[in-house]
Amino acid sequence: MSEAAGNSLERMLGLLDLFSIDKPVWSTEAMMQATGSTRSTCYRYLKVLQASGFLTPVAQGAYMLGPRVIELDRQVRMRDPIYMAAGPPMKQLAHRTGHSTLLCMLYSDTVMCVREEISPNAPPGLFSRGQKRPLFHGAASKVIMAHLPPHQLRNLYAKQAQTVAQAGLGADWAAFRQAMRSIRLQGHCVTSGEFSRGIVGVAAPLFNQAGHVLGSLGLATQKKFLPAAEIPAMAKLVMKAAKSASERIASHELGVSLRARAVG
Repeated sequence: MSEAAGNSLERMLGLLDLFSIDKPVWSTEAMMQATGSTRSTCYRYLKVLQASGFLTPVAQGAYMLGPRVIELDRQVRMRDPIYMAAGPPMKQLAHRTGHSTLLCMLYSDTVMCVREEISPNAPPGLFSRGQKRPLFHGAASKVIMAHLPPHQLRNLYAKQAQTVAQAGLGADWAAFRQAMRSIRLQGHCVTSGEFSRGIVGVAAPLFNQAGHVLGSLGLATQKKFLPAAEIPAMAKLVMKAAKSASERIASHELGVSLRARAVG
């Protein structure tokens, strides 16, 4: 693919980023203004996205997200190896602790909640599958970031040094690197009130068979339900659940590899 074709594809997919809970419907004119696309280019992108089911017309010149998104979501819930592998450990952790559990994955420069098990004592709106989370706040995000490869961490710091400092993760590269190393050595991360006020989060990393971080598995609850003295025990349970999920993911990858070799 040429560089020009790649840039064109990125711009077309960028139209999907415009749609949000606050603004689920966009007119063609508004999309043109938001993206700086010419009329002919915007219409060409819309034609492709509508034909593929990612956008659906709702009125003259206005669009909303299409049914293809729902189809892909169903596929994830039924067949995605990480989603499925994390399910049993998450349910066991929620049952044993009485707290809500969540599965998060890295998504560009953010983290997204992709699965959740909600406890009865969870406050309304605590979690939302499909909700993006800031990369520098909250246990679920920080524990993923801490296990990124060194070159990726360095690039991340170079781009967002000010954000890192504002998050209290280090005033320079050396301090940021040490903060990430501390989380890696602990094997988990604990935060209080960083993502949601009054909520304590405890998370541990998920890995694939090659040892690369895929996401995080954790629990979150109201601070009043998790005294500080109980956090170390909770952290051990979270790490055990994350390890179990990682092993299940690796087992799935091994099975796929063996089947591929047999076919080959």
